Amino acid sequence: MSSLRTLAESLGLSVTTVSRALDGYPDVSRKTRERVTAAAEAAGYRPNAAARRLRRGSAEIVTLVLPTAQGRFNEPLYIELMRAMGEPFAKAGYDLTLMASPPGEDELRTYRRLVEGRRTDGLIVVRTRPQDPRIEYLLGTDFPFVVMGRTSAQPGIFPFVDGDGEQGFADATAHLIGLGHKRIAHVASPANLNYALFRRAGYERAMTAAGLTPRVVETEPDEDGGFEAGRFLLPTADHPTAVLCGTDRIAMGVMRAVRAAGLNVPHDVSVIGHDNLPASTYSDPPLTTMELPITETGARLAEMLLARIEGASPEGMQEVRPLRFIQRGSTAPPKL
Repeated sequence: MSSLRTLAESLGLSVTTVSRALDGYPDVSRKTRERVTAAAEAAGYRPNAAARRLRRGSAEIVTLVLPTAQGRFNEPLYIELMRAMGEPFAKAGYDLTLMASPPGEDELRTYRRLVEGRRTDGLIVVRTRPQDPRIEYLLGTDFPFVVMGRTSAQPGIFPFVDGDGEQGFADATAHLIGLGHKRIAHVASPANLNYALFRRAGYERAMTAAGLTPRVVETEPDEDGGFEAGRFLLPTADHPTAVLCGTDRIAMGVMRAVRAAGLNVPHDVSVIGHDNLPASTYSDPPLTTMELPITETGARLAEMLLARIEGASPEGMQEVRPLRFIQRGSTAPPKL
């Protein structure tokens, strides 16, 4: 395998020029960078990663800190998000890492350690809250970060991509009403998660507009939470004929509760989720759901974070995108 000095000698260039060309510095002409890159590939040269990080003053790492309960790590949505972001980060020379931390002071300490210790070059924030101390802290540091989601009232401009949960859940509720449902319940994620507020607002708006009475049960955004909410909603004769769920994981639990009550999805109870997790395609019946397409979202968040690392302004990096509705077998008109 060739060394940097041997590569430079073969090209008739200085070691400094070859090093800066391989690191993509703009003071080296494009023609020279292409020539050096082609020669390095042909010679099988691989730069010393530790030396390159030292030269750049960069960790060559970007990090997603996932807020999760101690001893529990089962978040398929964010695994899919990391898959979508991994390729663009890798092409730019960055490793994408995942850290788990319980919400609260421990989580904020994790952010401070990463930022103040320069252990990463950028952060991806998820599961935003109405007033989010993580974002408040990061806005005060001028450290590169992007957000999947948004807050309800956060001072400052920061890059984010979010789905229009309010309109998406209003449309899903209207879809159920159009099928003939009148007793439609919403099993919501906890109100300390900002997305839950938008989704609940959309559901309540559509119900009120149709002259129907909203019924909301709040639970943890997972299968256990959905199952417990379903067991609470279903025992009575006037149980909901449709349940709009804050997440697919909640919806999976609700469908299990429907079956446990001796009822059928969708003939007795229609169920809709959100996230379009891979498992939703293979549930029984397949789950009607909504999504902010995760591949496009991850690619855009990666693009924004790389731009911020390079010094771009966050102006214009705020995107609220429509949700995609996916009709499957878990919804049908109610029994007459």
